[in-house]
Amino acid sequence: MLWRRAGHRHHHRATLSDAPASPPPGEADYRVGRRARPGAPGHRFRDRTSVRVAALAAGCAAAWAGWQYFDQAEPTADAAAPTAALSVVADAAPDEGIPALEPNAVVLTVIDGDTMDVDLGGRRATVRFIGIDTPEKTGGYLPAECGGDAATLRTAELLPPGTEVHLQRDQELYDRYDRLLAYVYRASDGLFVNRYLVLDGYAGTMHFEPNTQHRAVLDTAEAAARAAGRGIWVDCGGPNQQLEGAS
Repeated sequence: MLWRRAGHRHHHRATLSDAPASPPPGEADYRVGRRARPGAPGHRFRDRTSVRVAALAAGCAAAWAGWQYFDQAEPTADAAAPTAALSVVADAAPDEGIPALEPNAVVLTVIDGDTMDVDLGGRRATVRFIGIDTPEKTGGYLPAECGGDAATLRTAELLPPGTEVHLQRDQELYDRYDRLLAYVYRASDGLFVNRYLVLDGYAGTMHFEPNTQHRAVLDTAEAAARAAGRGIWVDCGGPNQQLEGAS
């Protein structure tokens, strides 16, 4: 219980003072480690101080337990992903796979051919691959397109859950849907996944300024896929071909 000092000028806050002659109902006679002697000089002040210290310790323990819980929980999308871990795009992307890279994210699930969820520094983030566009899959938000299911399956084969990846940013970090924009490399062997999906005919190119640092590499891959008649270029007649009956 809080008691106001008689005549105290700061009436906006309560302060601890000596307790009244008779303890309020329920006031314990038992203190830390021994029975208090009511009426002993200063015992009430010591007892109240002990209560305050115990309450403070309990509060700190609860806060620590809560911090530990949230820190160790599965990645959530509620908090912004720590994007500082993303590497800055190089002047030019290699035309082939490069040596193993230091991972900065782990694949959680593939959503479709050019989108996935990753664990980025303990937070869940949706990543949209820069510079490419795979056909829409069956059961997605948009009408299904020829090659969409095949592209989703191929990306899932390349990047199954638990795969460590290296995400590389360009100028703009997010799109209008708040998805993280990145060039995706498989960390174990340096496979440039964006380029591979285009080169093997699972995706076409799609460029938006200012994220065009690897445009030349991706355009070259698309030209090669078209010339070789791979994937959507032979099976579908090109990208963005809606399936008959899809709506």
